[in-house]
Amino acid sequence: MNRIAILNGPNLNLLGTREPEVYGSKSLKELEASWVAFGELHAVEIVCFQSNVEGELVDAIQDYGFEVDAILINPGGYTHTSVAIRDAIAAVDAPVYEVHISHPDAREDFRKTSLVRPVCAGAISGLGVRGYKAVLEVLINVE
Repeated sequence: MNRIAILNGPNLNLLGTREPEVYGSKSLKELEASWVAFGELHAVEIVCFQSNVEGELVDAIQDYGFEVDAILINPGGYTHTSVAIRDAIAAVDAPVYEVHISHPDAREDFRKTSLVRPVCAGAISGLGVRGYKAVLEVLINVE
């Protein structure tokens, strides 16, 4: 692995203030800095992107999906509604891993369906923000 993109969807810019009992107390900027530092430690470039706009996430998937070795995506609420994000993931070369801070299957019924998961290489949820690093460790092959 030389380059990994981490894409975050709607409302994840509110990490640290939005329901900290569910999503933790660290801001997205703090988390992004820790992921970039982790990548640097292992000679892997980590690029981060966040948007509340569906089309911007589709653009990011398309932009990075042919240039990076893997994508981690937390589509937020678009997980359950976006055929466009699903189709973008299916169209790119890079394997995409779905990440969720909470465990959608343990939440409201409408959150139990992921439109993106069937086209992802893997998925992790319910480990808090540690789920991102868990996927990074596997992809980078950190023992």
